[in-house]
Amino acid sequence: MGGLEDDEFEMDDIRLPWVLAHRGASGYRPEHTLAAYDLSVTLGADYIEPDLVSTRDGVLVVRHEPEIGTTTDVASRPEFADRRATKLLDGVPVTGWWVEDFTAAELSSLRAIERLPRIRPANTAHDGRYAVPTFADVLALREELSERHRRMVGIIPEIKHPTYLHEAGFEPEAATVELLGRFGLNRPDAPVWLQSFEVGSLVGLRSEHGYRARQLLLAEAGKAPYDLVAAGDPRTYADLFSPVGLAELAPWIDAIGPEKVLVLPRTEEDRLGPATTLVADAHSCGLLVCCWTFRAENHFLPADLRLAGEDGIVRRSGIGRAAEEVLAHLAAGVDGFFVDNTDIYAQVLKQGPSRTGPSID
Repeated sequence: MGGLEDDEFEMDDIRLPWVLAHRGASGYRPEHTLAAYDLSVTLGADYIEPDLVSTRDGVLVVRHEPEIGTTTDVASRPEFADRRATKLLDGVPVTGWWVEDFTAAELSSLRAIERLPRIRPANTAHDGRYAVPTFADVLALREELSERHRRMVGIIPEIKHPTYLHEAGFEPEAATVELLGRFGLNRPDAPVWLQSFEVGSLVGLRSEHGYRARQLLLAEAGKAPYDLVAAGDPRTYADLFSPVGLAELAPWIDAIGPEKVLVLPRTEEDRLGPATTLVADAHSCGLLVCCWTFRAENHFLPADLRLAGEDGIVRRSGIGRAAEEVLAHLAAGVDGFFVDNTDIYAQVLKQGPSRTGPSID
């Protein structure tokens, strides 16, 4: 498992703006399945995005959260009924079934289901068809997809809830770096970005675990990194994404991943408002900006971009004027877009001129 040779394809790097397949083509298949990743690249994704959590025996698997009651069929499996438990996840009590209470072998018997069945009812036709992949499965698929499509496919994994995993006795950063190395991807020019909502995880990847590729700090509006909260540090994402905060982060990260309302806030009428200075501030520190999450259904769109069906009713599951939202963020200078409906956004983002992504010394 050595990965693709650097000169196998005629490209220096994946071109901006990037289409980042958020958990795969999750507008069309249950998220975090090999089928979702495969389809997303066929539809034009530049990068596939797996979220990483750990089984009891330390195997990195791909799920949205450590709790898997809403993304697998575990709730219907009587042999696992006694695994249901309430735990504190980043200080909040959550009841369900937890990846770290299953071995990798046990988890492999589960099947993925659609997480948003009322918004994406068509996806429920795929419930029960796909297994929960390991991170190694997804890394192997990335190699195969690059070869099949004759272009470099990148990968942008997120280490989920690292403080929670550390408290449970796991070392997700070490496990992630080890596996990337096994696939020949722990190098500065690899088509890899690691993500986290926690600052300490990203700092530790480079300072303690020898990680050499690029990384991105995610941020949610109105919140703070949980590792800082747990340590009693009062800084919020707003503080970290101020001009001073970005300059302090720049030695450790290569990009920021703000929730899209941090770039284009919503007005009181739930419409797109004017852009903030965040993109310009990040670019002035040499950081790229990759926003999340762009979804084409009315439920996720600003009020003025929702569309009614033929009967005049605006349904949550209906597809709205999604292209207009992403073009507004592109005009604000955003470099990458985490998207669910890969084809819709790839068609829009690849119409204009492209530019070369960053090289890392």
